[in-house]
Amino acid sequence: MSEKMTEKTYRIEGLSCTNCAGKFEKNVKQLPGVTSATVNFGASKISVEGQTTIEELEEAGAFENLIIRDDQENDEQVRSKESFIKRNIALIISLGFILVAVISQLSLGEDHLLTKALYILAIIIGGFDLFKEGFSDLIKLDFSMESLMTIAIIGAAFIGEWAEGSIVVILFAISEALERFSMDKARQSIRSLMDIAPKEALIRRNNVEQLVSVDKIDIDDIMIIKPGQKIAMDGLVINGHSSVNQAAITGESVPVEKQLDDEVFAGTLNEEGVLEVKVTKKVTDTTIAKIIHLVEEAQGERAPAQAFVDKFAKYYTPFIIIMALLIVVVPPLFFGGDWNKWLYQGLSILVVGCPCSLVISTPVSIVSAIGNAAKNGVLVKGGVYLEEIGHLRAIAFDKTGTLTKGKPVVTDFIATSSETDINYLSIISSLESLSQHPLASAILNEADKTNVDYKSIQIENFQSITGKGLTGIHQNIRYYIGSPKLFSASVIEETAVKVQYRQFQEQGKTAMYFGTDEQILGVIAVADEVRDSSAAVISELHKLSIEHTIMLTGDNTKTAESIGKQLGVTEIKGDLMPQEKLDSIKALRTTYNKVAMVGDGINDAPALAASTVGIAMGGAGTDTALETADVALMGDDLQKLPFIVRLSRQTLKVIKQNITFSLGIKLLALLLVIPGWLTLWIAIVADMGATLLVTLNGLRLMKVK
Repeated sequence: MSEKMTEKTYRIEGLSCTNCAGKFEKNVKQLPGVTSATVNFGASKISVEGQTTIEELEEAGAFENLIIRDDQENDEQVRSKESFIKRNIALIISLGFILVAVISQLSLGEDHLLTKALYILAIIIGGFDLFKEGFSDLIKLDFSMESLMTIAIIGAAFIGEWAEGSIVVILFAISEALERFSMDKARQSIRSLMDIAPKEALIRRNNVEQLVSVDKIDIDDIMIIKPGQKIAMDGLVINGHSSVNQAAITGESVPVEKQLDDEVFAGTLNEEGVLEVKVTKKVTDTTIAKIIHLVEEAQGERAPAQAFVDKFAKYYTPFIIIMALLIVVVPPLFFGGDWNKWLYQGLSILVVGCPCSLVISTPVSIVSAIGNAAKNGVLVKGGVYLEEIGHLRAIAFDKTGTLTKGKPVVTDFIATSSETDINYLSIISSLESLSQHPLASAILNEADKTNVDYKSIQIENFQSITGKGLTGIHQNIRYYIGSPKLFSASVIEETAVKVQYRQFQEQGKTAMYFGTDEQILGVIAVADEVRDSSAAVISELHKLSIEHTIMLTGDNTKTAESIGKQLGVTEIKGDLMPQEKLDSIKALRTTYNKVAMVGDGINDAPALAASTVGIAMGGAGTDTALETADVALMGDDLQKLPFIVRLSRQTLKVIKQNITFSLGIKLLALLLVIPGWLTLWIAIVADMGATLLVTLNGLRLMKVK
C-alpha cells in the first residue's frame, strides 16, 4: 500500500520575477520524491506534494539564490538567518574589484595585465551564479534573461571590452536585487496582516489564567482581553463591555461597541473594558487567517494583462536574439561593416532587450493593489476581478442589507391626542411583545429607546389575525394595531390621520393604524432605514462614469420606488424573485457587457454568480460572503465601492503605463543602433532604469486612498 503524499507550503525569499518563479517550479518538480509543485509568485510561496527537504528546494532555487523556509517560521527567525551582507557578498566583492580595476586603469592603462585581471575577477565572482544558470539554459535552448546576459558578457570579453562586461555583471545583479526588494515591499502588505494578530493569548482553564500559544488554544476556551490589548482569536463575548477597533479587519475607522454575545475577531484592538471571550474558531480558521489565505491566492492568480505579457515575452525573447544576430551578421557581410563594431552593437541589443521590466510590470502592480485593498477592508479574490472592476459600466444593488441597513425602525408615530402618545405607545408595544411579526422588534426597540414602560401593561385575550394585525384587551377596552382591514370603513373615514397614513405608504413605509372598535387613536410607520452613505455612493459612482445603477429587490414596487428615487439610482425593479434578479443581470450584461452585482452573498447568490463581478456586503466573519463573491466589502461599508473602482482604474492605468514605458525605452535604445550609438553602458542603464521605474510606479498603488 503506497504512502499518502503530503502537501506542504514553504515561503520563498528572493523571488523577483515570474520567469524565475516558473523556472523554480520546473526545477522543484524534477526533484526525486516530488510529485507536484505550484509556485504562487504574488504571495512568494510554493506548495509541494511529496517528500523533499528545504536544502533540496534551495538547491533547485540556487540560480536566484532563493532562501526557502517553513511557512510557520516567523520573520524574526528569517532575518537572523542571513544578513544583507552575507546574502550579497559576491556582489560586494565584485564591486570592490571593479573599483580597484578603475584605479588601475587610470594609473596603468586599460590594456595593462593587472587592470584586465581585476575586471576578469569581477566578472567571474559577480557573475558566477548568472553564468551557471545561463549556460544551463543555453544547453536546453531556453532563452531566458540569464542566457541573454551570459551571451552579452562572453561577447564583450571576446572583443576585449572587459570594463563594460564587468559593469554589465554588476548592474544586472543590482537590478535583480532591486526587483527582489520591490516585490518584497509589495508583499509586505500581506505580511503586515499576518503580524496583526498576537501569537499568544491569556486563557483561563480550570480557574487558572495562563499565556497560551494561539496554535494550542481550543474552541470553547475562555480568553481574557485587557484594555489596550489585541484580540488573538475569533470568539463571542461572554462577559464585559468595551469598544473594539476593527479597522485592521473591516477598514472601519470608528471603534465598535461590544457587549454580551457580540462577535469579536482576531487582530482587532480592545480599547476600553476587560472582555471575556469564548473562542469559536481555531487559529487556522479565524477571519484574519481566511482573509490572508484568500488574498495570497488572489495575488497568485494571473490577471489578463499579466497573461498577455507572459505570452508576449515568450515570443519577444527569441525575437530579440534573432534581431541581435542579424545586427551582428548583416552589416559586415553585405555592407562591409566592421565585425567588432557590429558584434558590440548586437551584444548591446541583447542587454537592452532583456525583458526584466516587462515581466515585472504587471505582477508588482497587481500585488500592490490587492494588498492595499485588503488593508482597507476590501477583499478582491484575484487580478482578473481587479481588472474587471475598472471596466464596469453598470452596477446592480440589492436593497435590503445593501442600500438599506436591513433592520426596520419606527420612523413616525402620530397620535390623535399628543397627551396620550406615551400611553398609546406602551399599549402598542405590549401587544407587539406577544407577536412574532418581523416589525415587532422595530416597535419594541423604539419603546426601549424612549424608555416606555410596556412590560407592566396587562393584555388579555391577545389574538394575532393573519394578514391584518393584532388585537387584545387592556382595562376592559379592546385595542387593535394593523392594516385598515382590522377596522370598519366608517371608523377609518372619520379619522384625522387618514391623509398621513396614505403619505407614509407613498413614502415606501409600512404604516399601521392603532385604535379601538369606535375610533382610530393613531398611526405608526416602520421602514427599513436607508444607509447614511447610500445616496453619496450612488452619486459618486455616477461621477466615476458608471452609466447605469439599478436597484433589484423582492420588496414591493412602491417601497422600492420611494427608496430608489431618494437614492438617485437610474432604474428600480421591485417584487422580484431570485430567478427574476438573475434574468435582470443577464439582460444588463447584454446591454452593458461589464456588470457588477452588489448583495449580501446569501439570497443574491445566483445574481452574484451571473454578474461580471459579484460584490458581497460581507461583514467580517461572514463565511458565505467570503466564499460566494469575487469581492467582499469587509466592513459592510458601501463607501468602499467607489474606492475599489478608483483603485482598479488606477491599476489598469499603471499597468498600461508600465508596458508602454518598458517597450518604448527598448524601442528608443534599438533606434540608437542605426547610427551605431548604442553601447553596453546605455543598454544596461536603460534596462535597469526601466525595471526600477516600472517597479516604483507599481508600488504607488499601495498608497491609493
